Amino acid sequence: MRLEEFIEGFERDESVERRRLAAEKSYAITDHLERVERQFEEALQGDALFGSSAPEIFVGRSSYPDVSTGLLSPVDSERDAAGYATSGDWYRRGFGIEDVLQRRTGLLNSTRSTSVDVTDVWDGFVGVQREVAVADHPVDVEVGLDRRPEFDLSVDDVRTPTGPRARATDATLAENPHVPRPVEKTLEDDDWRAEGAMTYLYRRGFDVYAINSILSAGALGQGRSRRLVPTRWSITAVDDTAGGYLRGTLRNAASVDEVQVWYNKYMANEYWVVLAPGNWEFELVELKAPGSIWNPEPGGSYHVAADSEGYEGRTGYVDETAGAYYAARLGVLEHLESVDRQATALVVRHATDAYWAPVGVWQTEAATSAVSPVSDTRLLYGPSPALVQARRPAVTGQQDIRAEGGRNYLWCISSRRVRRRASRRGVVVAHR
Repeated sequence: MRLEEFIEGFERDESVERRRLAAEKSYAITDHLERVERQFEEALQGDALFGSSAPEIFVGRSSYPDVSTGLLSPVDSERDAAGYATSGDWYRRGFGIEDVLQRRTGLLNSTRSTSVDVTDVWDGFVGVQREVAVADHPVDVEVGLDRRPEFDLSVDDVRTPTGPRARATDATLAENPHVPRPVEKTLEDDDWRAEGAMTYLYRRGFDVYAINSILSAGALGQGRSRRLVPTRWSITAVDDTAGGYLRGTLRNAASVDEVQVWYNKYMANEYWVVLAPGNWEFELVELKAPGSIWNPEPGGSYHVAADSEGYEGRTGYVDETAGAYYAARLGVLEHLESVDRQATALVVRHATDAYWAPVGVWQTEAATSAVSPVSDTRLLYGPSPALVQARRPAVTGQQDIRAEGGRNYLWCISSRRVRRRASRRGVVVAHR
């Protein structure tokens, strides 16, 4: 298996550079794909694949409202199927980039083309897919295939990667799935808007990953309006809805009483969360280092993106930071909800050059909700941070956090607008 085939899913001008970058970072993944191919040959029974399916589906967005929709089934039937599904448990277990990619490339994406209108569809391939999505544990399925799978890796910056792909002819449940009572309640109520149903499930303790699958399968919302939701869109919709709910619960909460700086590092991404006294406001600044997956030229400039919102939230989709914005906002709000405080929040995400493959925005939500107070001066003062040139004219800076003399200094590449907003928060954003 050549590396070019492994990353065939990239569809950007920098695809050659990204292939080169991945080649330098990890050959272990290409070796793993070769094992997956062998396992697939062993698991194939005639024209069918029989095995456990993780409680997760995939819905594409190309050619919407006619979309490609798929079941994700582990090729290795001896492994725990639940371990293949996107989960916050990956963070708690300390998974790295290779751990995630090895699990996701071990999932066969069996796809069919269909219309998103699935109001009363609970049979056939789409029906099986919806049953898998609403179940609370992996369901055994038998999938008929009409061709050999394509062994590539499809990635973007929002959803988790998907592995080998094959066109499905049909799918059959090999057991009766168990549907949790709260999910049954949302299915039975045809008058419940999707936003309310998502909030209900979130309040009942369902994590955003499970709600995302249920929404993507067209199992939430008013009966006449239920339809499949592309996975990339459903991830953002759930993060946005859960974040909006938490923002509402904190509307009358007391503010933090001092400027706080929090930090976390996960999967070669560094996160600084600056909380200042005041009503809720939020801003995300993303710094993508030269040599990282979305900025693959090692000798290039930093790529910078920023989006923000005020007390009432946003009325439109963000312009620059995409799904990472809603994931980071949710992580911060979950942290604030745990201490019953609101704050004016600034998050800086630094994607280092060791971030060689995107794994989805789930890691942003997990990392920002688990930040720790900055107490290690090595994090505050790092060794001789280099000045870097941003892509925006006349904007340069350092990307470390400094706390001096009781004042908090956040050195970062940012726009003048970001610096003005930060200064009103009691945080000095310096630049050179």
